[in-house]
Amino acid sequence: MRTPTIRDVAERAGVSKSLVSLVLRGSEGVRPEKRAAVLAAVEELGYRPNAAARSLSERRTRTVGVLLNDLRNPWFVELLDGLNSRLYDSGLHMLLADGHLNRRLGEDLTRTFTELRVDGLIAVGTLQDPEALGAAAGQVPTVVAGAREPELPGVDVVANDDEQGARLATEHLIGLGHRNIAHIAAQGAVGELRRRSFEAVMREHGLAGTAVTEQGDLTEEGGYRAAVRLLSRPRRPTAIFAANDMTCVGALSAAEESGLRVPRDLSLVGYDNTYLSRLRHLWLTTVDNASRDVGRRAAQRLLDRIETPDRPREVELATPTLEVRGSTAPPPP
Repeated sequence: MRTPTIRDVAERAGVSKSLVSLVLRGSEGVRPEKRAAVLAAVEELGYRPNAAARSLSERRTRTVGVLLNDLRNPWFVELLDGLNSRLYDSGLHMLLADGHLNRRLGEDLTRTFTELRVDGLIAVGTLQDPEALGAAAGQVPTVVAGAREPELPGVDVVANDDEQGARLATEHLIGLGHRNIAHIAAQGAVGELRRRSFEAVMREHGLAGTAVTEQGDLTEEGGYRAAVRLLSRPRRPTAIFAANDMTCVGALSAAEESGLRVPRDLSLVGYDNTYLSRLRHLWLTTVDNASRDVGRRAAQRLLDRIETPDRPREVELATPTLEVRGSTAPPPP
């Protein structure tokens, strides 16, 4: 069967092709009875607009390139859910690229997106090649989501208030009575903000001498190895604040291998409130950094920048909350 065309729709509805185009674009200057006739013809014929032809006529592809730091991180997936829902509501579609699959992330993938003439670009997480992102931002409206770098002219940032989130986690442990608290940190600006906030809160409570930091890499394996080092210290911590939930799961494995029960012997706090923390056999206390909200806000920022490309750069931070579950308790006597 021949694929129906816009001409077929016009003939079935008894209107001109230009009026069909107006209806498909959502124009308000069409009489209700004409709009109803066109929509009925579209439904009866099973007509689908030619995306390529529409892109040529509108000089837009109605696509947004999304550069994702690492698709394996469940927090990014939840952020994408909020991002995609807002873009879809505006008639835009995501083209997703996973940076973990290509170490030459910035140069290769940003160039690919600009060559595809996407309407906008969203970088999710800390990228390995910020210079390439800066070059792309000079050609297409760009927003950074879920990270705090790079700082580029005309590139908005939508992220979580990492300092406040780390404060919530640390003060929760101190409030339970913990004094020997360790932090498994992460690299990048976000990891640095969380580490500095942890150390600041410990100082405020006179606990700087017992604050310990081990470097992680935001993976379960990295969390496991960092926790093994912490739990092997002569004066092991009674609580660990991990940079994210995946790190926290690794720390939980290390605790169990050491014969420690969580939270009776060791309290754990994660960050991100991903689905991992909500699994019943894990049930982690964690910081909810509003992942879906960050995604929706980032999408709206991009829509605003597409509409007004020269508007001043802005940084927008979502407010975190603490989800207290079953991995924290007062320290053992």
